Amino acid sequence: MRAIRVAPLALLGAGALALLAPPAAHAAPDGAINTFNPTISPSVIAPGGRVTLGGGGCTGETTVSSGIFDTTVIPSGSSTATATVDTDARRGAVYAVTFACGSTGTTRNVNLTITGGATSTPTPTTAPTTAPTVSSTGIAPSGVRGGLGGSSGSMDTVQVAAGSALVLAAATGTLYFARRRGAGRRH
Repeated sequence: MRAIRVAPLALLGAGALALLAPPAAHAAPDGAINTFNPTISPSVIAPGGRVTLGGGGCTGETTVSSGIFDTTVIPSGSSTATATVDTDARRGAVYAVTFACGSTGTTRNVNLTITGGATSTPTPTTAPTTAPTVSSTGIAPSGVRGGLGGSSGSMDTVQVAAGSALVLAAATGTLYFARRRGAGRRH
């Protein structure tokens, strides 16, 4: 009798896992699994800035092209290369950057956003001529290094919907079993 009560929950859990599972890896032309996952860091940059291009998962040479920087090649055996964004890149625009993996023939696009606000011209800095003060522990004081981390991405509506469905299913299951347990005690 208990197995009959648990079966709907097991099916509900399996359905939730199926919704939240990452998509399957793409097959390469030769039938091998393709894990080519190119990256751009930072994904938001000012005109004239330098970006790091990553050809993760490509075992051969990766060719990277875009309308806002010169075509760059990530050599075989290396995972990254750098490129300088054109100084005349349009502020607030999103540009497609095309990565072509030579070993699999796979092509992927990654977006690069140009900052919309005005930025000042960088001024050269020189190293301080005086030594920093040292605390009693022998370590020079320094501030906390902060950043955006993973907070600057966009929301994926499929993941939000799947998460909401999972929360709703869990609440419904909890309410169902709480009522069943309460009804069993009254008889």
